[in-house]
Amino acid sequence: MAAATIKLFLPNGDAQSLRITEISNWTGKALAAPRTELESFFEREEIDQAGVYFLVGTDAQSNKPKAYIGEAEDVGKRLKQQREKEFWVQAIVFVSKDENLTKSHIRYLEGRLIAEAAKIGRFELENDQTSGAKLPEADREDMEVFLTRISQLLPVLGCDILTPLVKVGKSKTASTLLTFPIKGLTATGQRTSNGFVVFKDSEATLDLRPSAPPWVMQLREKYVADGTLTKLSDKFRFTRDTEFTSPSAAAAVVCGGHVNGLTAWRNSEGKNLKQLEGAA
Repeated sequence: MAAATIKLFLPNGDAQSLRITEISNWTGKALAAPRTELESFFEREEIDQAGVYFLVGTDAQSNKPKAYIGEAEDVGKRLKQQREKEFWVQAIVFVSKDENLTKSHIRYLEGRLIAEAAKIGRFELENDQTSGAKLPEADREDMEVFLTRISQLLPVLGCDILTPLVKVGKSKTASTLLTFPIKGLTATGQRTSNGFVVFKDSEATLDLRPSAPPWVMQLREKYVADGTLTKLSDKFRFTRDTEFTSPSAAAAVVCGGHVNGLTAWRNSEGKNLKQLEGAA
């Protein structure tokens, strides 16, 4: 991803309030605001333009991050209609400063954004059907640049829906890959900016240790219920890359009990994570 100079403007002087974000030499603009401040949001002229938007919140039943990704030729009007959706607490809008986004452009962007968010899997999506909009090659390339800039700005606005669990270029490389062998099974993973990711097809023990804390059992049950862990005859297998808050949390789910993740995870040379990170 290309380097970027980002300008963040706080009209109300509050980072939790309305935020307006731009990137140097880019025709787009992002606006974000909590649901409690939608009225001031609607006063912005940019909101009446064509664009794409994210409604972000938490699913009441699963307690997982949830989002709705949409498009509209008049984003402000559409957001007023979306108040019937109860889950969301923040709206993030992307428009063009030169008002050059057409209906075809925003439908293409919506489809690509939904596809990317579904592939990454950090959020539950209320709408997961892409539009399948087609664009001429030149326009498609322009929208791919627009998509890249959206991906850069979303984390700045507090939303990691398009942030991969593992950064491209570092995924599963020999220098960063770590393993945790236990009882003839092997899990593989890697440090991430948010904690630790266990890779798809990693294995985990079926049984819990007698001393396993309740949260380990609860986390395993959750992952079995949502399909992250599939039960085989003698083990669990991860069906997708799964991020944990720490190496120890990841290792605990793998082995079914409390364990020090800094010493459990090792590279191909046998060095554990504690040694690799130079911890005292």
